[in-house]
Amino acid sequence: MLILLRNCILRKSGYEDKIQYTISEKKEKKANKAHVNSVFFKQLRKLLPILVPRFWSVETGLLMLIAVTLIGRSVSDIWMIQNATVVESTIIHMNRAKFKTALLKYLAALPAISVVTNVLKWSLGELKLRFRTNLTHHLYNEYLNGYTYYKMSNLDNRIANADQLLTTDIDKFCESATDLYSNISKPVLDIFIYVYRLTVNLGGKTPSILMLYLLFAGVFLTRLRRPTGRLTVEEQKLEGEFRYVNSRLITNSEEVAFYQGNVREKLTLLASYSKLRSHLRKFLEFRVSMGIIDNIVGKYFASIVGFYAVSIPFFSDNHPLLSGEQSGQRLQAYYTYGRMLVKLAEAIGRLVLAGREMSRLAGFTARMTELIKVLSDLNKGTYERTMVNGNSLAQNGGDAAASASASSFGPNKGIMCFEDNIIRFEKVPLVTPNGDVLVKELSFEVKSGTNVLVCGPNGCGKSSLFRILGELWPTWGGKVTKPSRGKLFYIPQRPYMTLGSLRDQIIYPHTRDDMRRLGKSDEDLLHFLDIVQLTYLEQRENGLDAIEDWIDVLSGGEKQRIAMARLFYHKPQFAILDECTSAVSVDVEGKMYSYCREVGITLFTVSHRKSLWVHHDYYLQFDGRGNYEFETIDQDKEHFGS
Repeated sequence: MLILLRNCILRKSGYEDKIQYTISEKKEKKANKAHVNSVFFKQLRKLLPILVPRFWSVETGLLMLIAVTLIGRSVSDIWMIQNATVVESTIIHMNRAKFKTALLKYLAALPAISVVTNVLKWSLGELKLRFRTNLTHHLYNEYLNGYTYYKMSNLDNRIANADQLLTTDIDKFCESATDLYSNISKPVLDIFIYVYRLTVNLGGKTPSILMLYLLFAGVFLTRLRRPTGRLTVEEQKLEGEFRYVNSRLITNSEEVAFYQGNVREKLTLLASYSKLRSHLRKFLEFRVSMGIIDNIVGKYFASIVGFYAVSIPFFSDNHPLLSGEQSGQRLQAYYTYGRMLVKLAEAIGRLVLAGREMSRLAGFTARMTELIKVLSDLNKGTYERTMVNGNSLAQNGGDAAASASASSFGPNKGIMCFEDNIIRFEKVPLVTPNGDVLVKELSFEVKSGTNVLVCGPNGCGKSSLFRILGELWPTWGGKVTKPSRGKLFYIPQRPYMTLGSLRDQIIYPHTRDDMRRLGKSDEDLLHFLDIVQLTYLEQRENGLDAIEDWIDVLSGGEKQRIAMARLFYHKPQFAILDECTSAVSVDVEGKMYSYCREVGITLFTVSHRKSLWVHHDYYLQFDGRGNYEFETIDQDKEHFGS
């Protein structure tokens, strides 16, 4: 019956056969498997300074508090065993007066024991929260350092779902690490205390048997649990992939709706879920199988070994403590030391089972270590990208690099210089992250006050040029001279609207305090809104302080005009306008371009509108075949545009 049920469950849905897809991710020649071994402990040791930044810190205090409360719990357990035995003994001997005294004593200690137990729970919860806070701050400092967040998703493909790692995986790692500290410390402490008490009273043979069993069970179960780390890593990867496929549908919902692609997207979502479900079922079967073995070895056999071990001193004819005693005293001793042995067996069982959590922690530790390594590499300017042919771009620079000298052509081989009021390209190749050469050598010079119109078909190199200017992509050769980042501004066709007030949309990425430090006021912002003819937005309730979901509230043209107001606020030396006025009327567009020239903002504009020629002095035209033309705009050259 069970076999038939399993076959019905495992029957393929067919979604994976119908839909095949891939999420960009680096494929290692040899997959790194997560195991509880020396590599795991090295990784954990590297993460420890992040979780506990200083020796004298709140985290250290919490670790010490947990240690103290664990000792308190163990002392409480021993006290309760001894006094519970006393209470039971008074009942057996029908001593009412001693029974009342023992019961009141037992009752009086319960509030203190309860406080110790809940202080331990609070300490573990607070420690987990602080671990997560420290790790989150560290990773976000690295992730949002410069353009690292962009490079991780657009240049480097070792990590497919950074959001999964930065949210869910951090939480699970910190929870697993905190629980493991408690689940190992308490059993180890209990074993030490109970072994000492039992050795003093019953001799060393009884606890020695249990300790030998601990060693055997630990080695045996650790070997069987080795796949747990690898399965945990795969589970988190597939969970992140499923979340990513869902988020793609939300991000591109309008495009999907126009294509009426709901059925196709449903198949993709169900195919992703099918992969996750298959893995979760496989992991479930492994956990159930291991759970059966864990219970037998870690609990039931441990109890049997415990019963055998406790029987040895009681069956001994010449035991110094138990031989010659009355049956009542032997019974009281059995209850006391027997319960200690049971607690010792339970502690050994918990320690053996803690290996299961350690294997799971190894999986999360491997994921965190990989993320930290990738972030560190990207912040050093190193990235790795797997090509279609399987080669690593960071190592060989792609096919294009193979035909040129490695010392002069490759990622980050170009020179980047910073100088105000000029943009100069000197023999700079335009190369995509995949190694495709769009333009072999691009050379031109633009000084402040000289507006340039950039034209050409899709995929010709326009966006590549701007990404190099914005320092998003590495230079593969030549020399780029440009102002520093803060003096160059980029406005895309679909402007980004941040969460916050109307004021925040105009001054982004500045805060209100930044605005005040720059000497700007709300009157300046209203002036910018007037130029782009959006003053009616300020007349709504709360004015510039109005908080809305601006992505949904504003139309496409309003978003583009907000972006231009944002440009006027920042007033950079150079601005890159990427079809950013396509939804704006010609008269408003002309007013905005005229204002840019008035205040000294030099423009690089991607557009095919003839109406914009009057606002530009030069044009840079790409033909899509690796050639380009940089010339002065005159009437004879107006053969393109609309």
